Amino acid sequence: MNRLIKLVVKSLFLTAILMFAGIAMSYAAELQKFSDARLINNPSNDGDSFLVEADGKTLHVRLYFVDCPETSTSSKSDARRVREQTRYFGLSNPARIIHFGNKAKTFVEGRLAKPFTVYTAFANAMGRSRKGRIYAFITTSDGNDLASLLVKKGLARTRGTGRKTPDGIPRKEMIERLRDIEISAMLKRIGIWSESDPDRIAELRAKERNEEEELQEIQNQVEKANSPKGLVDLNTATEEELQSVKGIGPVFAARIIAGRPYKTIDELLKVKGIGRKKLEKIRAYFTVGK
Repeated sequence: MNRLIKLVVKSLFLTAILMFAGIAMSYAAELQKFSDARLINNPSNDGDSFLVEADGKTLHVRLYFVDCPETSTSSKSDARRVREQTRYFGLSNPARIIHFGNKAKTFVEGRLAKPFTVYTAFANAMGRSRKGRIYAFITTSDGNDLASLLVKKGLARTRGTGRKTPDGIPRKEMIERLRDIEISAMLKRIGIWSESDPDRIAELRAKERNEEEELQEIQNQVEKANSPKGLVDLNTATEEELQSVKGIGPVFAARIIAGRPYKTIDELLKVKGIGRKKLEKIRAYFTVGK
């Protein structure tokens, strides 16, 4: 029976490695270029997510690097996003988010009225679409990056998933460039920034961060109540003991063991795949012995 259990665990471990490798490959994959793409008119389209026809295929693309205001509050998750965007942009009326979301949608329709170019590696962008969405870069007919144009016009903020651009700009540098464009739009009071309240924007953003921290603390407390009895020692725990912590599977358990010894729990950040957010979710379950 013990041998069977070991075989099952080994099989699960190998499966997890293959799954992780597949996810990593999807982000590392080369971008594919689709010229002469066309926008497909659809009620679900908005400023940063829309349907396109490329090479005879219908693709639901989600722009890299940017987030446009919402165009509706048809669900509670949409309403939460509108509230968060209202605070980010320093607005007093959430209805104005929808207004500028529709402006972003109209702007995209105008810029994509002529054939354009899509670059995608088919990385999954999640979303509610039944067929799924994929991350993409869009270059307009006049050679401009659509995401950058949206930020420049004050119709989007710098936020979300990114990668090296089609013209070779590294992810971190592209983020910095977009943030500079966003600051410029803010100072010029262009687009949605024309209605920002500079006296309240810091207050509103702080309120959003505080609420996120409260939600995280509630989640941590609930998870801690359901966590294994006692703290798990990073330096002595077995793979099975490490995996008893929610969020730690075979792959992470093996990496944690390979990274020993640890002097502090913060050193988990050196484990591939464990970022600051994940660390804060699992911190309460670990200790560091000698």
